[in-house]
Amino acid sequence: MIRFSDAMKARFGEKVYRLSLSSGCTCPNRDGSLLAADGTPMTGGCSFCSEGGSGEFAAAPAPLDEQLREAKERIRKKTKAEHYIAYFQSFTNTYGDPERLKRLYLETNRREEILALSLGTRPDCIPQEMLSVLAELNRIKPVWVELGLQTIHEKTAERIRRGYDLPVFTDCVRRLKAAGLEVIVHVIFGLPGESREEMLDTVRFIAAMDPPVDGVKLQMLQILKGSAMAEEYLRNPFPLMTLEEYSGLIRESVRILPERTVLHRMTGDGPKRLLIAPLWCADKKRVLNTLNRALETDN
Repeated sequence: MIRFSDAMKARFGEKVYRLSLSSGCTCPNRDGSLLAADGTPMTGGCSFCSEGGSGEFAAAPAPLDEQLREAKERIRKKTKAEHYIAYFQSFTNTYGDPERLKRLYLETNRREEILALSLGTRPDCIPQEMLSVLAELNRIKPVWVELGLQTIHEKTAERIRRGYDLPVFTDCVRRLKAAGLEVIVHVIFGLPGESREEMLDTVRFIAAMDPPVDGVKLQMLQILKGSAMAEEYLRNPFPLMTLEEYSGLIRESVRILPERTVLHRMTGDGPKRLLIAPLWCADKKRVLNTLNRALETDN
């Protein structure tokens, strides 16, 4: 397993930071394009997703120059970096007019300070036309496609209203890799009803994929205000992991994943104003220190 910071230094010769941006896209399970099991249009998004489409730290939709300026201001206190990853984070960033998105991403990729383009999306939202756009962009600078898998278990996927079946994900990975694109997979630990072994089964599945994925983002489920899961949790609370339990799960996941896999994230960073539970997630410094200590025990 390779840490993100180490992978970026090896690849680009310096430490780089993500600029969280907005493409102006929505999601098919927010605009009613997808149907639930009972045939009704899905309009609330995945149940864990906040009203901001999991992109509360992204710049507000605006002309690209304004977004880049705002995003740089957000991280200026942490770094004097001059080069960045352009991360289109919120909602589904391949869901929309391919020509409009091509213009936006091409304008982004051509910026001197941008080293790579990273797009958060869903595996059911990359038709062939969009795949061709991504492949063309990838010939200019690296394009990373971040897929929200979260879990391999269909019962959980239905409960969180993910809106697609596992074969859709595996087929999408195959097509993306065949087109020469890098794939990063998002996993959420602590989804309601899943045991520790079921969570690790998701990691084992990713580890065994052929073709292999390039990176993973791991995070603990956060109950956020404005999400459907928050309503469920407040109405009928379900167990959430402690920090110690979560750190053990991260340690075991790192043991399972291939050494070539880049660990892009091992904890989420939701806004404190929206966080309902678990409250230990709000203390990012403590969380990272605990996770790093857990990983050091294997070295």
